[in-house]
Amino acid sequence: MSTKDNTLVIDDVSVSYGAAPVIHDISLQIKEGESFGLMGLNGAGKTTLIKAILGLREQDSGQISIYDAPCTSSESKARLAYLPERFEPPWFLTGFEFLRFSLKLYNQEFDQEHVAQAAEKLALDKDALKRRVQTYSKGMRQKLGLLGTILTNCSLLILDEPMSGLDPQARSLVKDMLAEAQTKERTIFLSSHILADMEEVCDRVAVLHGGVIMSTGTPAELKKKTGSKNLERAFLHFIEKKDAA
Repeated sequence: MSTKDNTLVIDDVSVSYGAAPVIHDISLQIKEGESFGLMGLNGAGKTTLIKAILGLREQDSGQISIYDAPCTSSESKARLAYLPERFEPPWFLTGFEFLRFSLKLYNQEFDQEHVAQAAEKLALDKDALKRRVQTYSKGMRQKLGLLGTILTNCSLLILDEPMSGLDPQARSLVKDMLAEAQTKERTIFLSSHILADMEEVCDRVAVLHGGVIMSTGTPAELKKKTGSKNLERAFLHFIEKKDAA
């Protein structure tokens, strides 16, 4: 499989838990500077695939590479930043301390003024960054996690439910920040249950159901293929068709 101009290549990957297969022969190519969305119901295998990409789950077969290097290599890990679905920062740190720690992991300089300006772009009060995160709401913790991921300047951002706990204003600001990251040729791989956001943010999406990729394309292509008015309806068309088969 050609890897030219691709940030992430997933080639015929299968993963099982014990004797139970979870994902089957998945192949995807994510281009440099692309925003790619993974759609699926709970239990479809999204988190399992993300764990395999991160090198946290060994696949039964197939290969995963990041910029032509194995995903388990130190070279690959240094080029990606990950925001988990259930992000919980250490409660005893202040927001600034957490971000300083996150940037240090990637050998990035911590500039408090630059960090404060980035926080303002997400409507996170810079004064809140001086407080311990145990005082933060769910939405504030999520914003902190997004900042800690994006400010690493990593080439590949892997975001699992990045809009979780965010109100409409904050979701709009996150979309703006992700769009800005793409202008710098950074690649975004995300999963979300908020398909309206996926339709707006993603250049391409894939439908994962029953452990297999059912369709891949631009949101417009999937809507046209299913005769649907929006991405959510297109997604439901694919999974209902498979379940009825």
